[in-house]
Amino acid sequence: MEETRVAIISIIVKDLDSVAKLNAILHDYYDYIIGRMGIPYKSKNVNVISVAVDAPADVISALSGKIGALQGVATKTAYSDIVG
Repeated sequence: MEETRVAIISIIVKDLDSVAKLNAILHDYYDYIIGRMGIPYKSKNVNVISVAVDAPADVISALSGKIGALQGVATKTAYSDIVG
């Protein structure tokens, strides 16, 4: 079995037209997602989302890259030292 890492992907969505594409990407990686939390920040017209994952490093990188490629979406990933 491939080694996995626990990570958190932080997402800021400024272009609300990208939300459906973001949700489709997250659905594609459903098996790796531990949980997610989304906060609509209406006064700034953005959504703040955090997604906790447990996946191989290349899968985490691919997921973060696909999310970051969406228009009006910014993402950063923090990896823990928890390896399984």
